[in-house]
Amino acid sequence: MIGVIATIKVKPGMGPQFEAVARQLVAKVNANEPGCKLYALYRGEQPDSYVFLERYVDEEAMTAHRRAEHFRTLGAQMGPFMDGRAEVRRLAEVA
Repeated sequence: MIGVIATIKVKPGMGPQFEAVARQLVAKVNANEPGCKLYALYRGEQPDSYVFLERYVDEEAMTAHRRAEHFRTLGAQMGPFMDGRAEVRRLAEVA
């Protein structure tokens, strides 16, 4: 399994708009990506921060996620609300 932690900072006051698009993304990923076993959005500890927790069965599933139309489209819609790029950490599961 491959784990991903993506931390996103949003512009002040843009949380509700970001969440609206991010919730759509979570729903699409969970409904359409069988190789993704966890895709959830959390509010971070820091103000205006969010964390996506992701879990993929393998590299192929993670690549499929990045190439999915819903990821590209909704990801682009989240961009204007973000304050910089996401910090993405990739993790390898220990059995």
